[in-house]
Amino acid sequence: MLSKQLLRSGTAIGALIREAEFAQSKKDFINKMSIALKEANETLYWLDLLKDTNYVQTQQYENQYALNKELVAMLVSSIKTSKSNI
Repeated sequence: MLSKQLLRSGTAIGALIREAEFAQSKKDFINKMSIALKEANETLYWLDLLKDTNYVQTQQYENQYALNKELVAMLVSSIKTSKSNI
C-alpha cells in the first residue's frame, strides 16, 4: 500500500511538470509547479514511511531521498523565479 502511494505521488510530479510546459499563463505555470512541489513533498513523506517500516533498504532510501530533495529545491527555485518575473 505504501509503495503504491509513493508511485502515485512520484509519477504525479513529472506529469505536472509536463503540464506546466504548456501552461496557458504564467499563473497557470506557477500553479502546476506548486502542485508538483506538493507532490514532491508528499513523496518524501512516503519514502520516510517506507524506511521506517523497513520496506526499503537504507542505501536505496538515501539515494531516492537525496534525488527527491534535489527535485524539491529545483521546483522551489523555479517557482520563486517565476513569481519574481510577474
